[in-house]
Amino acid sequence: MFIRSTLKSTKFLNYSNFQIQQFKTLKTTQINLKNNNFKRNYSNNNNNILNIIENAGPKIEMSLLTAINDGLRIALETDPKAVLFGEDVAFGGVFRCSLDLRKKFGENRVFNTPLCEQGIAGFAIGYAAAGSTAIAEIQFADYIFPAFDQIVNEAAKYRYRSGGQFDCGGLTFRTPYGAVGHGGHYHSQSPEVYFCHTPGLKVVFPRSPLRAKGLLLASIRDKNPVIFMEPKRLYRASTELVPIGDFEIPLGKGEIVSEGKDITVVGWGAQVLVLQKACEELAKTANISCELIDLQTVSPWDVEIVEKSVQKTGRLLVSHEAPITAGLGAEIISTITNRCFLYLEAPPSRVCGYDMPFPLIFERFYVPDVYKIQHEIQRLYNY
Repeated sequence: MFIRSTLKSTKFLNYSNFQIQQFKTLKTTQINLKNNNFKRNYSNNNNNILNIIENAGPKIEMSLLTAINDGLRIALETDPKAVLFGEDVAFGGVFRCSLDLRKKFGENRVFNTPLCEQGIAGFAIGYAAAGSTAIAEIQFADYIFPAFDQIVNEAAKYRYRSGGQFDCGGLTFRTPYGAVGHGGHYHSQSPEVYFCHTPGLKVVFPRSPLRAKGLLLASIRDKNPVIFMEPKRLYRASTELVPIGDFEIPLGKGEIVSEGKDITVVGWGAQVLVLQKACEELAKTANISCELIDLQTVSPWDVEIVEKSVQKTGRLLVSHEAPITAGLGAEIISTITNRCFLYLEAPPSRVCGYDMPFPLIFERFYVPDVYKIQHEIQRLYNY
């Protein structure tokens, strides 16, 4: 099975030749998708999202990477103090998310850095603390750890330790995360929980091109340091109609992807699409109605949307790629159990990665796939 994005020039209307060429250059190449479950049309069934994008201009088909590229373009156009930097960013980055932005905005605003994540983070914090907007790319989330001290001890605490006199709120770290099929233990990790444990940081995950653009713009403009984690296996996996104009999707708000009455299923990022496939198949084969929630922001996460759902369904399943022990799923289940204990029909459960380094040849056994999720949903339903 193959998929290809299509770009119709009639949809560009009054946009510049540069923008048109940018999207044509970035159009998705053919990708063999026979071994994954992510070739699907994304659903815009959330009324809040539809209202946000209604006035954001005409829509064109974008992949997740082209949506991110367009979000970066808008951020740089609308904020003259914004700069974009990181390893190999000037020529487009390893995934091509920043392609042609240096050509448009110049070498002083889009530039490469040395291969030093601690240095990237330190420069970003200083630039943002001076009142400007820093958009820093960490090439892979697995390599964010050399910058850990700068992020959790400097960026996250800058406002607090100055008593509110100073901050580095105009700071966003973009980084690709997660399983990709062949990444092994240094190019496949999901390290979000390390940062969710740190007050002062926001952590954001998009699941589709539309949400990637809206959440990225909201992250860049937020007055707190944000870690924006991009699901790299979805960069070119499919396309979605995305407004070419400026719009933001609020941080800290989850989205009900599909409504249901039997069980609440919670995820974020690429894992939402795995959950969606599992829920859709169970609806057909077992008549189980799943309410699927995409948290979108995992720190702070939307407690209210999950709480209301569990009060309705009486069951909860949380799934993430990161190892199960001390993962974010444990925090979600603890919070919801405390708030919804008398509503529960079954003990809340998790389907997550194992407590081991991310394997290479055994990746398909490690990841929380459709079959593991379906088995656990059925167990909770029949409890």
